[in-house]
Amino acid sequence: MPEQLKDIRKIIHIDMDAFYASVEQMDFPELKGKPLAVGGSRERGVVAAASYEARAFGVHSALASSIAARRCPDLIFVRPRFDRYKEVSSQIMEIFHEFTDLVEPLSLDEAFLDVTYNKKDLKSAIKIAMLIRKEIKERVGLTASAGISFNKFLAKTASDLDKPDGLSVILPDKAIAFMEKLPIEQFHGVGKVTAKKMKNQGVFFGSDLMKMQCSELVRRYGKAGKHYYNIVTANDTREVKADRMRKSIGAENTFSENIIEEAQVLSQLERIHETLMKRVLKTESKGRTVTLKIKYHDFTVKTRSKTYESFTDDSEMIWKTVVELLHHPTYLEKEVRLLGISISQLDNLKNVKGLGAYQLTLDF
Repeated sequence: MPEQLKDIRKIIHIDMDAFYASVEQMDFPELKGKPLAVGGSRERGVVAAASYEARAFGVHSALASSIAARRCPDLIFVRPRFDRYKEVSSQIMEIFHEFTDLVEPLSLDEAFLDVTYNKKDLKSAIKIAMLIRKEIKERVGLTASAGISFNKFLAKTASDLDKPDGLSVILPDKAIAFMEKLPIEQFHGVGKVTAKKMKNQGVFFGSDLMKMQCSELVRRYGKAGKHYYNIVTANDTREVKADRMRKSIGAENTFSENIIEEAQVLSQLERIHETLMKRVLKTESKGRTVTLKIKYHDFTVKTRSKTYESFTDDSEMIWKTVVELLHHPTYLEKEVRLLGISISQLDNLKNVKGLGAYQLTLDF
């Protein structure tokens, strides 16, 4: 039985279903029911999101567009409309905040909510999740899947169990039994490389991880070993943080044709820099490290970075650094297909919202 049950919390993880693609199908009804890929084109680029109709053919995010087109000959490609996705995301986040101020967005389309204390004085986290999904459907027009449990790991895992448009609950007294049967590749935080390493060591399910002490997991997997121990024993004590800080802010662009001439490269970087600075100002952030990302025509990726002694949001200073990084140690080695600029080691200035006022009983 997890150690922290005396301090049990009620956490919901909401994950929008195929968000970018679903927004496109909502705004353009002629796309409904059709295999759809957001991002890229049939010839180049990568898929940013895929509709469930496209996923049936093995099309998924981060897949090269050319491969996606071969897997699904009828695949429809549409250009992403991030301003629209942000607009819809804001509507969804507003719904979350009607129930609790402890909302931790992970991206535009998913978030953790701690409803141990909530604004509706409802006793059931399951009821809250049902109401949230209902509000999103009626007011926004999209479906969402929800996972409910007493810690973040289990809530996020639960939201994947019944997609799309589903709701799943992992109760405290069922947590250990659930973890024992969970395949190692379904553990959030265990990537493909680590999962392969674990399988080579005979670790296939949560039950295999449970056989090892924390010290053994740390010896095998470093600092991550302690995290694996905590989640597999259902002792994930991470809080839902409404003031969750960004690690970086960036902007990038994939070009329709490869480029190499300096004038063209600088012109593209100016546009990317302009987009970046809008995001920096919007988030009221400053940073210490500027990074230039370069993806060459052969898909090799290089990064060049410079770190300042103090935080800055000075547009001219950041631009000068970008130009410096472009030429240091040398100018571009070959033609490029993508350029990006990011600023990290952020000092965010936004305030934190308060805590909701009502307490629930321990019933889920």
